Amino acid sequence: MRGYHFSDFVPGDSPQKGGFEELLKLFTQLLNYTAGDPGETLAWMNELDKKYNLTNNEYGMGDFIDELKEKGYIKEDPSGSISITAKTEQTIRKSALEEIFGKLKKAGKGNHNSNISGLGEEKNADRREFAFGDSLDQIDMTASIQNAQINHGIGNFTLTERDLEVEEKDYKTLTSTVLMIDISHSMILYGEDRITPAKKVAMALAELIRTRYPKDTLDIVVFGNDAWPIEVKDLPYLQVGPYHTNTYAGLELATDILRRRKTHNKQIFMITDGKPTCLKENGRYYKNSMGLDRKVINKTLNMAAQCKRLQIPITTFMIAKDPYLQQFVREFTQTNGGKAFYSSLNGLGEYIFEDYIKNRRKTFR
Repeated sequence: MRGYHFSDFVPGDSPQKGGFEELLKLFTQLLNYTAGDPGETLAWMNELDKKYNLTNNEYGMGDFIDELKEKGYIKEDPSGSISITAKTEQTIRKSALEEIFGKLKKAGKGNHNSNISGLGEEKNADRREFAFGDSLDQIDMTASIQNAQINHGIGNFTLTERDLEVEEKDYKTLTSTVLMIDISHSMILYGEDRITPAKKVAMALAELIRTRYPKDTLDIVVFGNDAWPIEVKDLPYLQVGPYHTNTYAGLELATDILRRRKTHNKQIFMITDGKPTCLKENGRYYKNSMGLDRKVINKTLNMAAQCKRLQIPITTFMIAKDPYLQQFVREFTQTNGGKAFYSSLNGLGEYIFEDYIKNRRKTFR
């Protein structure tokens, strides 16, 4: 009889636990939570091994550590302390990309397109008659010959200029993105780790751009009491500090970075869970965590308006549900003309992925 045959699942038939690849996946995941500290990560794995038997009699944690060294995932200095290598940093980014942006495997190949047709780089469905100035590689020869046969008959084949059919092509645009990450203390308050999902998203986005859109640029800005840029390689080590939230400084730095980018498409993605609470004036910090401080809010809104004048849309990914904070984000978004997503931590990556791809199909002017 045709069809599927079902049987009981027998745990003993599953692949043997404790191999290097399986432990490596856990190792790279835990590095996100230990801010890239391999010593602490391996200590956690030892405790998990005691409780859940991650290894087996043939392959222990000592074997795994030796193999990490042999394969170049960790290195040991003369003092005995260990650190991760660039190979591990890239592995973490790839792991984040697969975890968050798995839908990429279903997507079509090629770079993004703008909504402008003409003498571009990638074919679309539009067709038109040949016009002076069109290049030969734009002519659809199959369609043109078919037109000639229809227009002049098969017996006496003639191909004229009016028979030529040209394929329109889409312009490929470049996109410059600044990803702003809030590292204020509230990102770990109330027993909820919000910084680790933000780091994962940043690493996945960086790997996406490097592998699929290598001509695009991604800059990462973190903001607390102040704002400063970090490199992609620094993301695994990113930690929350005892900071307030100086959103103004983050936007100011992001705007300065984008001013130097020679692209039409410029955008800011901002991951935050709270309201602006801090400004820096004349070398001193002005802070107020109680409610929405008018002075801080108004200056932040002015910065959002300046970004709008510079044609830099801001997409805010809000990972907090307080109604008064969401009201501020709505006002901020309206001032800039950008967008806002009120996302759970689990859905953050999908929101950013979809919005990035959608924005790449636009040309902001």
